[in-house]
Amino acid sequence: MEGYRNPGVYFEIPVTDMERAVRFYSQTFNFSFEREEFDGNQMAYFPFQEMLPGITGALAKGEIYKPTQVGVLIYFHVENVIDTIGKALALGGKELYPATFHTDLGFAVAEIEDLEGNRIGLHQKL
Repeated sequence: MEGYRNPGVYFEIPVTDMERAVRFYSQTFNFSFEREEFDGNQMAYFPFQEMLPGITGALAKGEIYKPTQVGVLIYFHVENVIDTIGKALALGGKELYPATFHTDLGFAVAEIEDLEGNRIGLHQKL
């Protein structure tokens, strides 16, 4: 289909404590962040490289941002779902959905709760 694009282009994960959230995501996923204020909200932008597949987003703190386990679920690519769950648990996160391997489909998934109370998906290519 000419002109077709994947529909997702950007995401924001609500946080109430930016320092705690940046530390959790940095240590769990080895992400680095660029921080700035945007429209009166604190933003910590996930890494992004224009020519690579996938989307990027930010941790977002402001009056309109409310962490939740319900609603949209973002999945992060990880090298090993079990190791990533272990890192999250060691930092105080929770396991919400255990590592499930779909070898016939070529991937594994899991879900964790971050320290802000958000449900976050993990996706490992097998």
